Amino acid sequence: MFEGVSAELLARIQFAFTVSFHIVFPAFSIGLASYLTVLNALWLKTRDQTYLDLFLYWKKIFAVAFGMGVVSGIVMSYQFGTNWSVFSEKAGPVIGPLMAYEVMTAFFLEAGFLGIMLFGREKVGEGLHMFATAIVALGTLISATWILSVNSWMQTPAGFLINEQGQFIPEDWWAIVFNPSFPYRLTHMVLAAYLTTAFVVGAVAAWHMLRGKANEGSRRMFSMAMWMAVLVAPMQIFMGDQHGLNTLEHQPVKVMAMEGHFESHPNGAPLILFGMPNQEEKRVDYAVEIPKLSSLILKHDLNAPLDGLDTVPDDEEPPVAIVFWSFRIMVAMGFGMLLVGAWALVNRLRGKLYEAPWMHRAALLMGPSGFVAVLAGWVTTEVGRQPYTVYGLLRTSQSLSPVEAPALATSLTLFIIVYFFVFGAGTFYILRLMNVVPGTTGPNPETAGPMRTTGLVPGLQQPEPSREGA
Repeated sequence: MFEGVSAELLARIQFAFTVSFHIVFPAFSIGLASYLTVLNALWLKTRDQTYLDLFLYWKKIFAVAFGMGVVSGIVMSYQFGTNWSVFSEKAGPVIGPLMAYEVMTAFFLEAGFLGIMLFGREKVGEGLHMFATAIVALGTLISATWILSVNSWMQTPAGFLINEQGQFIPEDWWAIVFNPSFPYRLTHMVLAAYLTTAFVVGAVAAWHMLRGKANEGSRRMFSMAMWMAVLVAPMQIFMGDQHGLNTLEHQPVKVMAMEGHFESHPNGAPLILFGMPNQEEKRVDYAVEIPKLSSLILKHDLNAPLDGLDTVPDDEEPPVAIVFWSFRIMVAMGFGMLLVGAWALVNRLRGKLYEAPWMHRAALLMGPSGFVAVLAGWVTTEVGRQPYTVYGLLRTSQSLSPVEAPALATSLTLFIIVYFFVFGAGTFYILRLMNVVPGTTGPNPETAGPMRTTGLVPGLQQPEPSREGA
């Protein structure tokens, strides 16, 4: 299956495979934890049973997604020792403490209060339960902060010196943590997590409405999801633009690959909408472009000069085609979210938010869009950094463990088999949970009575008050 592939490429494929599985779960759980906090707060404030139904509904899904995120993250950490031991040795003095801070401040916080959030409402009281729910949401954000700090330092390293053994030694921890790209990456990722969750919630609600089985819970969560889309999608597009300008300043080669600029443009660079990057011939075949628009976007000047990959040695160029297309997929998903949010706003103002089947179909179709955008964004970020692990300082080829290609091929094959069975089963189970209408014990709200217990996840039985007298 992987015959003739180098050990370096296999190690990169293996890490890409595991991180791709891992990132979708934190992206979902970060947004979902905050959503659960809002639902619980609304229940306590209004005593509207619908909010409690939605909290109990999404709590089960959060528990499964959170568990899969933890498991997939543990597997990734081992690869630093097995496949990337040289990188760990050289960069360990910087990234090791940052990863430890994530465990001590975020993971312990989440683990300590997760049980109270899932099982403690009747045991500790509503006030402490609300506090625990908020702390779990805060923990997910703190976790994202440390992980994004590590990744950002690898992209824009700062605050260190290199000793005689070639190790990166911390010199200024403030500069390391708050490196030049960190604020942009953190904001971009957190907004992406919120949008990912919003479109999953909106898609589930749209599914129930299209089947004619929606109840007040389905309509309420669709309304909340579309508010999030119309408010956050423009913010995300703006932050994406700011992140791009920061990348142009600190990682210009990555932007050249994203834009498909093989040639320098001294009098304004075109925006290439589509085309087939040809790295061997140093051109974009079949390009569809708008003259000078790239200079306007990146420099705010139609005639501003932009350097191309012709100013970069061949061995310092990233794989242009991958970066070029992953960037366009991410942007397309972002504008798709904006359009759905705007469509929902128009229908809301017309009083037709729940009676617009074509919009509901669009929302259902866009359900996975957040995951696609997150994955495409990470591909753009990580592949665009190549051929370096620490940008400009430590090459990927110099970071690899002394492992042979056959060993990596075997472990990668096992990863693929196990992941598709384990996480495939987990994802299938989450989809089954989503198929149930909120506030019912089954998929049909007309035949199901008030939900007294969740009963859908073994070990997650949670008593729920009757609607009688509510």
